[in-house]
Amino acid sequence: MPDISVVVIVYNDAERLPTAVQSVLDQTLRNVEVIIADDCSTDGSYTVARKLAAQHPDRVRAIQLEENSGGCGEPRNQGIAVARGRYVMFLDSDDTLELNACRNMLEAAETTGADLVSGLCLRVHVDSRHGKTTEWYRWLYHSTRTLDSVAELPDLLVFDTLSTNKCYRREFLIESNLSFPKRIHYEDLLFSAQAYLAASRITLIPNTVYYWNVVEKTEKKSISNRRNEINNFADRVEIHRRIDEILKSRGMDDLKLHKDIKFLKHDLVLYLRELPFLDDDYRHAFAGMAREYVQSFAPEAYSELHPAHAICAYLLLQEDWDNLMPAIDMLLNRSKLAVPLVEKDGRIYWCEEHLEDPHARALLDVTDLGYHTKPVEKLDLRNRLVSYSERPSDVVVSGAVVNPLGKVGPDAKLSAEIVLKARRAGFQSFRFPVSSVRVEGDRVFWEATLPLAKELRPLGIVDDVWNVRMHLKVDGRTTVSAITVGSTDIERTGLLTVRPRLTRLAGDRIEAEVSGRGHLAFHVVQHSAASQKARALIRNNMDSLPARIAKTTYRKARDVRKDLNSGPRKIDGYHRMIKALPVRKGTVVFESHLGKQYSDSPRAVYEELKRRGAPIHAIWSYAGAKPVGFPADVELVQRWSWKYLRALAQAEFWVDNQGFPLKLRKRPETTYIQTWHGSALKRMGFDEPGYRLMSEGEQAAYQASLDRFDHFVVRTEHDVRTLARAYRIPESKLLRTGYPRNDALVKGRDATEESREVAELKKRLGIRPGLPVVLYAPTFRANAGGKVRKFEFPFDVETLAERFGDKFTLLVRTHYLNQVALPPAMAGRVINVSEEPDITPLLLASDALITDYSSVMFDYALLQRPMIFFAYDWEEYAQDIRGTYFDLIETAPGPVARDEEALYAVLEDLDGVRDQYGPQVKEFVDRYGEYDHGDAAAQIADRFFGGKGGAR
Repeated sequence: MPDISVVVIVYNDAERLPTAVQSVLDQTLRNVEVIIADDCSTDGSYTVARKLAAQHPDRVRAIQLEENSGGCGEPRNQGIAVARGRYVMFLDSDDTLELNACRNMLEAAETTGADLVSGLCLRVHVDSRHGKTTEWYRWLYHSTRTLDSVAELPDLLVFDTLSTNKCYRREFLIESNLSFPKRIHYEDLLFSAQAYLAASRITLIPNTVYYWNVVEKTEKKSISNRRNEINNFADRVEIHRRIDEILKSRGMDDLKLHKDIKFLKHDLVLYLRELPFLDDDYRHAFAGMAREYVQSFAPEAYSELHPAHAICAYLLLQEDWDNLMPAIDMLLNRSKLAVPLVEKDGRIYWCEEHLEDPHARALLDVTDLGYHTKPVEKLDLRNRLVSYSERPSDVVVSGAVVNPLGKVGPDAKLSAEIVLKARRAGFQSFRFPVSSVRVEGDRVFWEATLPLAKELRPLGIVDDVWNVRMHLKVDGRTTVSAITVGSTDIERTGLLTVRPRLTRLAGDRIEAEVSGRGHLAFHVVQHSAASQKARALIRNNMDSLPARIAKTTYRKARDVRKDLNSGPRKIDGYHRMIKALPVRKGTVVFESHLGKQYSDSPRAVYEELKRRGAPIHAIWSYAGAKPVGFPADVELVQRWSWKYLRALAQAEFWVDNQGFPLKLRKRPETTYIQTWHGSALKRMGFDEPGYRLMSEGEQAAYQASLDRFDHFVVRTEHDVRTLARAYRIPESKLLRTGYPRNDALVKGRDATEESREVAELKKRLGIRPGLPVVLYAPTFRANAGGKVRKFEFPFDVETLAERFGDKFTLLVRTHYLNQVALPPAMAGRVINVSEEPDITPLLLASDALITDYSSVMFDYALLQRPMIFFAYDWEEYAQDIRGTYFDLIETAPGPVARDEEALYAVLEDLDGVRDQYGPQVKEFVDRYGEYDHGDAAAQIADRFFGGKGGAR
């Protein structure tokens, strides 16, 4: 009896069948049989199958169906029927098994007693020039694990619907009467669901077991990719209905909800992306089928969707094509704003239609996406092609750019240009002016003539596809947009001639085409017999020895460039620098929050040194594409760039508040001053259970990164007992100076009038004069796996604005790991200040603070102003795996509100809070801010840079 029977199905694939079969014969597990199930091929596949069986009579058998089944299911059923192995696997004729697949599957099954073992599938893009591969839902297979029910891991049922990366116990298949459905596509979805639900034990292994060979650039599409055929969608819906019936019969409503969410996020999207290019009859039939199925979904399914998915689903069911087509554009290009939007009742909606329906109003609400808060240059605006025509030498085009909420005013100064850049080898670009740009209502209309025949000079071959972008300048600010083709006809005969630099033999015409994301592009093609012959000659010679040498040389050069910018290479290069390069005396590298901000204690130290005129060379690091909010008179280096590494290697001082890259050793001549970024309520460092579970090597590496600190700033003995102990900072390294960032708070507490900086901040933010200011500054929340949750107000912020809007201005500052967008209805009453780089001026500008468990409480207490603690989820926060150092509920220096109404009651009497809790706030400062005396930056400057500002 074979250990495993591998059923290889084939239909008209004689050429690739031997490779698939050989991948089974080559398995390191030898006791494996191959059953080739031919689905009545017409190309000689069965002849090849019988030949393979004759060559390997003890290991290969060939069977043939009497008539073509039209799918993959029935050949697999026939294979199961004749299989002799204790276990069964499936393989398609155009794919292969990984060398150890059968051995790894069998060992897992035998060890765990699983009915079904599933391993990692690797998609191999065989027509990729760079050997592209993608792992199929890798997160499901990060480690070996065994499930007693698929309900323990709903994502397995929902996402990994393949039957081919699995090994099934044959008796389990027979006893459970499992078989593939006949005469219907997407049979894998139903079979896998039935197998998952029937299995009493399922084992997942992290090993790659299956190579799924994918050809993206093919005219003949696979069955699952023929989404422009309405019967294809009908089959998918029918399969889902059958799965629904099984889940209903088992009372598995939670699994049904997970599956419905995936249908809206994935299955439906596969067809929606094709919809703009299909006719009205197809659209109507498709919408009808979708409506009949989707309308029964629970409302909870929509709550888990990105607004793009929810909007598309709703508008499809309404057959609102005018609003749906732009929504599909947003679906394919997630950052794109595709419609002008509408503001109603202080909220922002996708469109004005359907808002009378409460369900639609909720789905079409895009306020939280924050489009209304962003300036034009930070928006990716939909630019729809309105007309396209060709002349022998020119392309004449016109379009319309979305003007959301009238951001581009009728008097705006406008100019634009069309830019063509090669999709590959993009070393050159061509720019053409737009002749006319004008604002008309909710669109910016434009026209341009592109003299491509005369001015476009591609190299040829390597730059045959050209992307098209429009650069629209609005009052000096530029927004860049691709041009969406939509329903505009760009099908032409290729009238435009082109002159590649490699002569016209490399291509003599240029044609318009639609990119995979629906955008206008141009493609250099061969029209004349001579250019077609030349191109064929080039193609045929791409495998010649000179061509292989050239390609190898190019790839090596490319890999060298890639390697030079890789993490390991940069780390190695940095460590070579600290050995070879001298220290630059007086050089100080500052960094705040991993380069995200110019803020906090590093900023306070820098500004103190600048005030003194200290002879230092300051270098600030910044994260992201470009620095924002940094001073103009310092050298800036991008985090992880070679300049950044060199600056760190040669610096006399490092100053930061979180941690320079952990794997970079510090040279002995460099002094590392770690200012840290807040006292601790939540357990930190090695006090966290997660760190204790790290391997010995991981703990040693983490400790080595902490040992780089030469000095660690503390503001209280609480920090010594918590942070210093948790990070194993010895007493000799502690700086009991207080936090430099808090110097301004200590001075602000004793000031008799508002500082100029605070006055300018209030004016810039539009804070209403004469009213108190309340700052809401919560910390972030994370799930059990440590992933940061999306920010959501724990109270109805609109109700708060309505109730207290005439009594005070509420500032909202989320944790830097979160973001928020406020509805226009709150303008003036509630202001989002999350983008402000430094929180200290905000603290100074606030008359009271609402927080939860954020370390901002320790800083704000220095001002001795009212603090309110909204501890609506204290038990969940305090009792999770990390725990806290003290019970905030017992020691909070202010009222603790546990629900929304209690919060509102406290806000009614802020003066009462000040009077009642004044002594507790002072006691809190004595306990958690005893070293904050307003001179921390000066102490650090005196100690390390000399009393007169000279570095020492």
